[in-house]
Amino acid sequence: MTPHPRRGTVELRPGYTVLDATGTPVDRAEDVDFTLEGGFAHLRLPGTDTVQVVSAPAVHRLTHPA
Repeated sequence: MTPHPRRGTVELRPGYTVLDATGTPVDRAEDVDFTLEGGFAHLRLPGTDTVQVVSAPAVHRLTHPA
């Protein structure tokens, strides 16, 4: 993940999921550290030590505080 990720909420399009801290597939998560790089969203969900990568078109919405 790049040095300056943002923190916010990620919502994925239907059919796309990432794994939360319990290993459960989810399509929406809050307090996610994220960056966008080269057509991919790099996501670190709360309670996880790994970065999950999804294609940017899989992302429905990213929100973060201004």
